Amino acid sequence: MLDLINVSMTFNPGTPNAKTALSDFSVHLDDGDFVTIIGSNGAGKSTMFNAIAGTFFVDSGSIKLGGQDITYLPEHKRSRIIGRMFQDPLKGTAPSMSIEENLALAYLRSGEGFSPFSHITNRDKQEFREKLSLLGMGLEDRMKQPVGLLSGGQRQALTLLMATMVTPKLLLLDEHTAALDPGTADKVIELTKKIVEENHITCMMITHNMKQALEIGNRTFLMSNGKVVYDVKGEERSKLTVNDLLEKFKVGTGQALDNDRMLLS
Repeated sequence: MLDLINVSMTFNPGTPNAKTALSDFSVHLDDGDFVTIIGSNGAGKSTMFNAIAGTFFVDSGSIKLGGQDITYLPEHKRSRIIGRMFQDPLKGTAPSMSIEENLALAYLRSGEGFSPFSHITNRDKQEFREKLSLLGMGLEDRMKQPVGLLSGGQRQALTLLMATMVTPKLLLLDEHTAALDPGTADKVIELTKKIVEENHITCMMITHNMKQALEIGNRTFLMSNGKVVYDVKGEERSKLTVNDLLEKFKVGTGQALDNDRMLLS
């Protein structure tokens, strides 16, 4: 489904600030995999997501999604087959536009060469209402309201709906609940699991919560210094504890995990 093959990326090459973020990096995801990803700051998690999403072109290696080579496909074209959410609730939506207008943009993101608003029918709007009602936040009765007036949790739930309105081949979740209060975060996580499962979406989710990383999805990556130092799934994963993950990190990197945010979670 997804293949990163010998991918390398160095920022500021040839300068004193040169930083190799990914080096000869390779991973494979099967169709329907839901991978949770944990690692300290600078481990390469977001860089990997940026490489997949096309935020930059990698220095070397190749990226294939669903059998298609997307290594040099522009970011805006990848967005038609890749959904993405960020930690910041302010990203992913247009705050001055209404909920309905944001959904219209997401609904027709796979089209080219026309204005999405001229193609939205009353039937489409009814479908928007029905999908919004599934979020359980009353947004279906506020479709004309600017998105900028929504709470952080409401915006993240809306962004999740937008990212999956047209079912993507791959969904990238970059700590998409980290900025929310615990109750709202739990609700967005449950929505995420429901939408991913019902639509059989291949998904990658970065999280700082190690317990969550073992409970959600079917596979976990532990990353450090631009590499996957531990990849686990199946029965082995089901038996792991947070302490086991800490030990795997120590074995894989030669040092103890010292990320307070992850340890406290």
